[in-house]
Amino acid sequence: MSQFTMDGRYIRCSQCQNLMRPIWTSKAVHCPCCHNLIKLTRYDVRPPTRMDTKCILKEKLQSKFKSKKSNSSNSSGTSSIQYSVPRSGMTSATKLHPGKRAVLCGVSYKKRKYELKGTVNDVKHMKELLIHTFGFLEENIRVLTEEEKNEHQRPTRKNILDAFQWLIRDCRSEDSVVFFFSGHGLRHPESDGDELDGFNESICPVDFTTEGVILDNEINSTIVRPLPKGVTLHALVDSCHSGTVLDLSYVYNITTGQWVDNGPPSGAYKGTSGGLAICLSACADEDLAADTSALYGKMMSGAMTSSFIQAIRKKPKITYKELLAAMQNVIDEANQSNCLNTPILSRLFRAKMLQEPVLSCSDMVGIENRTVEL
Repeated sequence: MSQFTMDGRYIRCSQCQNLMRPIWTSKAVHCPCCHNLIKLTRYDVRPPTRMDTKCILKEKLQSKFKSKKSNSSNSSGTSSIQYSVPRSGMTSATKLHPGKRAVLCGVSYKKRKYELKGTVNDVKHMKELLIHTFGFLEENIRVLTEEEKNEHQRPTRKNILDAFQWLIRDCRSEDSVVFFFSGHGLRHPESDGDELDGFNESICPVDFTTEGVILDNEINSTIVRPLPKGVTLHALVDSCHSGTVLDLSYVYNITTGQWVDNGPPSGAYKGTSGGLAICLSACADEDLAADTSALYGKMMSGAMTSSFIQAIRKKPKITYKELLAAMQNVIDEANQSNCLNTPILSRLFRAKMLQEPVLSCSDMVGIENRTVEL
């Protein structure tokens, strides 16, 4: 035991003069420097007052400011953001990019006849891929699923449209933005002359039965048309009827190896404001997409999402043409193992997934030598 003196909300060890703040529920405390046992009186273990709380908050802010100032001075005129320690699963060669952001949306439609089992898994796996392979910062990824506790992060129609605005807001040259959707998609007859096949495509938010779907026209006007010069948008849409869900000007024909004009007959402009928009869809506009357990064992996931992630992991510097072929190979392998999620789907597809990935773009880029970089 030893005597001690009080200094505001601190106590001072009489042996080494070290200052420390005691836990007010304790009866004694060991000095962390000299391990001296200090007995506390009733006065010393009082609950913290309002003034104590203010002082503690002030200290934390001062400490945070000093830390930021130190980091800034160490950078020698460069950015104060340092990433010396890689995140879990990330190699030291992975470069983090503050100019990248993503919206990942997975809709399960829980407790409904058309509930999907793999969409949340798709979002989790895509988030891991973006962080560990493409260097996205976790704070720059907005996730919308029914598992989120925050009401603003549920995949409602309003929240998805708000996320679109956040995705494009204040984009600068060389920025990269990603929109990922896993859920249901629909087709709707149209009469405006904007579609070659006479149908609009759409994605279905969790509240689409009451608030409506999000049509391809709306997606195009929100995240494609405003895309500024030097900014690249990648949209990955794992849903039925998603081939031209962004209404991009060109669709790649895998058979001929040529771009096909997908411009609207009405002549309406569907391009960007100088940026580049690339969309990878699960299937053609007239086809259906399926879930599979081929990649993750018993864990369900979208066939397109699974094949995309597997292809990227096998060859991170893959070209777009190689990616399309690799994704189709994964689906073919899944067909051989008959990994559709339900007997109904197996009968519907005759035990095979008939979907083929579709690549569309705002410009006719060369996909033979262009590597996939999200």
